Amino acid sequence: MRIRILVVDDHQLVREGLRLLIAGFADCEVIADAKEGAEARRLARELAPDIVLLDINMPGQNGVQICRHVLAEQPQSKVVMLSMHSDQDYVLRSVEAGAKGYVLKDSAPEELEQALRQVMRGGSYFSPQVTGALMARLRGGVEPAPAVTLSMRQHEVLRLICEGHSNRSIGQRLHISPKTVDTHRTQLMQKLGIHDVAGLTRYAMRIGLIA
Repeated sequence: MRIRILVVDDHQLVREGLRLLIAGFADCEVIADAKEGAEARRLARELAPDIVLLDINMPGQNGVQICRHVLAEQPQSKVVMLSMHSDQDYVLRSVEAGAKGYVLKDSAPEELEQALRQVMRGGSYFSPQVTGALMARLRGGVEPAPAVTLSMRQHEVLRLICEGHSNRSIGQRLHISPKTVDTHRTQLMQKLGIHDVAGLTRYAMRIGLIA
């Protein structure tokens, strides 16, 4: 039985790369791809994919929100998150939204194939880099990292600030007003006790939000 996959990522080169990569996996095919949440939800309803391979960082609705909507409308589909973030907060939010897998973007192709097959069989798969921290967190064995005090939106704003975007540019990317961006920026600095962009950048690097 072939595994029918819907790829969701806002970067065309990533979507095309995943198409080529998955085409090399036996009994796997990308039946469609989407660049944003509304399109992903429509295609999931129309095509009923076995697996939705979903980037966690999306403009507008983030991947966690898209995951919730897709599974609410198409509960027989399974979601595997694809992310550059190993931070516990991202993983936990994905699990809470119903994702059955979480694969880091720097993983080997074999790991992605393993994740798709394992999830298709009814199991779950998490990249080894996040599994240990996730299990410890779920068992209450470690203190939450400081990043868990931030919302997903605040993570997005933090990342874009550190990448050098202005409030206006961030607002356009996230479909919110510059004033709302400024509010998020102020709340970030208050929560973290950091009051300059250089400090925010060092923090984002420390938690793995940016390279």
